[in-house]
Amino acid sequence: MAGRQLVSGSWAGAVLAGGALVLGAWLLGGGGLVLPPAPGAAQAMDGATSAALLVPPRERAVPTRVRIPAIGVDAPVARLGLDGGGRLEAPAVRERNLAGWYRDGITPGQRGTAILAGHVDTAEGPAVFYRLGALRKGDQVEVEGEDRGTGWFVVDAVESFAKRDFPDTRVYGQGRDSQLRLITCGGDYSAAQGWEANVVVFAHLVRSVT
Repeated sequence: MAGRQLVSGSWAGAVLAGGALVLGAWLLGGGGLVLPPAPGAAQAMDGATSAALLVPPRERAVPTRVRIPAIGVDAPVARLGLDGGGRLEAPAVRERNLAGWYRDGITPGQRGTAILAGHVDTAEGPAVFYRLGALRKGDQVEVEGEDRGTGWFVVDAVESFAKRDFPDTRVYGQGRDSQLRLITCGGDYSAAQGWEANVVVFAHLVRSVT
């Protein structure tokens, strides 16, 4: 049941609900609104990427660290559960450099679709996935597991989706290869409504070392 709840869009809801009234507060201070980078139209999925040569999936290995060299991310990964409403908990808001992974889900590199989420900001400033929207097709994501192995993923697309139109099946659908999704908040921000969108990175496994 937990997996089905997750696929129904609880990741997007959890990332936003976990701190919508707090995240963004620093942006409104100092007299100006400075939004995080937003993906351009050229980074949308165009069908020309993804069908790449399949590589053997990794064995199940709980993720412990994520690195994204292109945007300077090097962060530990926490295990997240579900709240009383069946939505995924957000990473701790007090930890700016922390990503989260659903502890009962696919691990990065296994066959299927694994999900990592992180805050875009906290009340103190930019957080771990603040620059996620600046990623480009071809950039790499490295995910280290508790087995001390690492999986390398190549970015296929970076897109922004309004909360009200979040494409659950497209983001969470399970493919025949090893897929990775990175999710954070994005779009416009208001103190009353919080962030109006989610930025999603689509990537696939190209290499692994155990």
